[in-house]
Amino acid sequence: MSKLEQSTIHQEVLFNATPAQVYAALMESDRHAAFTGRPAQISGEVGGAFTAHEGYISGRNIELIPGTRIVQSWRGQDWEPGIHSIIRFELKPEGTKTKVIFDHAGYPDGAGEHLTGGWQKMYWEPMQKYFAK
Repeated sequence: MSKLEQSTIHQEVLFNATPAQVYAALMESDRHAAFTGRPAQISGEVGGAFTAHEGYISGRNIELIPGTRIVQSWRGQDWEPGIHSIIRFELKPEGTKTKVIFDHAGYPDGAGEHLTGGWQKMYWEPMQKYFAK
């Protein structure tokens, strides 16, 4: 059984969009696919399942407060069965923009560096481009 990393990934990113727009990009299948360029199936309900990045990522919604907070159990397809991490997006308005305060905890030991770069490359950079349109 794999050990879970004790540290947390913490990232803060500012987007040229409202909290409602950022929430929709993260939680609506078609918008998520539009910024990542990969299919996603995302339930908008607490307890509902999601998959993203062509099924590589999967999990369940734990807490959803539209325009404010998303908390999900989250796992990579190549993780050992039963291993789920927790991700949390806090959406804070800053004038006409939104600051995303992101935390990711409980991932497999040794996955931190890959995940840290992955959030930047697969989420924050594409979302910046998506909202620049």
